[in-house]
Amino acid sequence: MHLFEKNIKDLGLEIPEPPSAVANYVPYKITDNLVFISGQAPSKNGQIIYSGKVGDKITDKEAILAAELCCLNIIAILKQSIAGDWDRLDNFIKIGGFVNCNPNYANQPIIINGASDLLVKIFGDKGKHTRVAVGSIALPLNISVEIDAIIKIK
Repeated sequence: MHLFEKNIKDLGLEIPEPPSAVANYVPYKITDNLVFISGQAPSKNGQIIYSGKVGDKITDKEAILAAELCCLNIIAILKQSIAGDWDRLDNFIKIGGFVNCNPNYANQPIIINGASDLLVKIFGDKGKHTRVAVGSIALPLNISVEIDAIIKIK
């Protein structure tokens, strides 16, 4: 078992089946040695788990879990893009995090830390990345969090 898979198992997590695109786009695109992963929702088995505005219907704690779920979907798509060969992972370059919230909400960085922290727990230094964490007045399908990624591969 690869170290990354062991880390996931030790955290009590599972890599889900890669989610399908819900519109006219592809889940990922490889250009040279970069994998661009489309924005991922907090979904599992095709069902949205966290929907609604963070700070209203969704608590910060739930939103952090939503960010972790988005991150697991990113990992699933990355694994698919490298045909399960974790030795091809060079490092995470950037993630973009979007939080569905009201204009006066300001905890976006705390929410997206759910994904950032998980990447470092699983991938160590290879999981460290640049990022953006922004608030959005609305997200597709009323999801609470959406995260995309750019990853360097070998």
